[in-house]
Amino acid sequence: MAHAHVSTSRGLKGVLLLVFLFVDLGLLSCAARVEKVTRQKMQVNKHLKRLNKKPVKTIESPDGDKIDCVHISHQPAFDHPFLKDHKIQMRPNYHPEGLYDDNKMSTESKGKDNTMHQLWHVNGMCPEDTIPIRRTKEDDVLRASSVKTYGKKHHKSVPVPRNVNIPKSADPDIDNESGHQHAIAYVEGDKYYGAKATMNVWEPKIQQSNEFSLSQIWILGGSFGQDLNSIEAGWQVSPDLYGDNNTRLFTYWTSDAYQATGCYNLLCSGFIQINSNIAMGASISPVSGFRNSQYDISILVWKDQKEGNWWMQFGNGYVLGYWPSFLFSYLADSASMIEWGGEVVNSEPDGHHTSTQMGSGRFPEEGFGKASYFRNIQVVDKENNLKTPKDLGTFTEQSNCYDVQTGSNSDWGHYFYYGGPGKNPNCP
Repeated sequence: MAHAHVSTSRGLKGVLLLVFLFVDLGLLSCAARVEKVTRQKMQVNKHLKRLNKKPVKTIESPDGDKIDCVHISHQPAFDHPFLKDHKIQMRPNYHPEGLYDDNKMSTESKGKDNTMHQLWHVNGMCPEDTIPIRRTKEDDVLRASSVKTYGKKHHKSVPVPRNVNIPKSADPDIDNESGHQHAIAYVEGDKYYGAKATMNVWEPKIQQSNEFSLSQIWILGGSFGQDLNSIEAGWQVSPDLYGDNNTRLFTYWTSDAYQATGCYNLLCSGFIQINSNIAMGASISPVSGFRNSQYDISILVWKDQKEGNWWMQFGNGYVLGYWPSFLFSYLADSASMIEWGGEVVNSEPDGHHTSTQMGSGRFPEEGFGKASYFRNIQVVDKENNLKTPKDLGTFTEQSNCYDVQTGSNSDWGHYFYYGGPGKNPNCP
């Protein structure tokens, strides 16, 4: 009996040791978790401090955004080491010749109020010598997979038409049902010094928060490998980036195929804003309605060949600012391809398709008042003239999910309808 008692007490000691060991390990892993969270919080706060510059005035937008009016010389662009002594160019040396009159609407939409606003304008405007910056919240950064990836696009964000000569390694996703999908019109094979279009604005439904839907212009230089240069501008709905389903004005740039350089809006140093009226990343209001009023925005991006900077204009009179030429390699000279159109992310696995809408969520054949459009499509040539593009191509990965159809007339010049519902009986 005594032997049994000894072995029992030994066993008990062993069990207790194991319990203490597990408690210690638990406490250690708990401490490690706390340390990790603390470290992440410090990183996030440091990043927020870098992004959110001290405002002269703050305007609360009805959608919950805070718009900070920051002195023009304190904007994020000037965090860039190359811009330490940069003298801000307050206006472009010249505009491209041959701008369409954007007020010349088609007869179908004449007589309707076509004024676009940003939602924050309801509660005030920024004073002169400041620029409006949408304040980044802690939640915004925490939604990203890391502080490093916050405000950045995925590298599969450029549509690659199949007949365009690209390295095989550039886009492994090209024939795959998952990943990024597009419906675009494009030109290539020449030197381009800018592009313009007017696009109607919608609020597409997004199936999952890690998906987005956007409509934009791409100004591209270089191959579709690791050296791709891209300037992009348009409207988007991106719950992951903004925390809601509002339609927002956005820009993007990269000089290395979305790897290390570039970002959305003003979320890194690069783009220099000069305009006090328009906030990049802020909500656009109102948006187009199905069989209802159509609201559109015009975007023009062009190269100032004297200074080398790429300028952006929104609407008829809002010159927003510029991307300095030193940010780019190929685009320091000119673009080799221009694309216009829509893009969505499909994150459904195993060949299934998302129901995230592109554009209005309707197919192109439904036409005006139902489908999304780009009209008055133009490119800027070497002489700084806006021209109708020659040999406009179209491309979509899966036309049963999202499609594109081009046309031309005297009112709209070159135009196309594009978009679709995503998942449907022909696009499972």
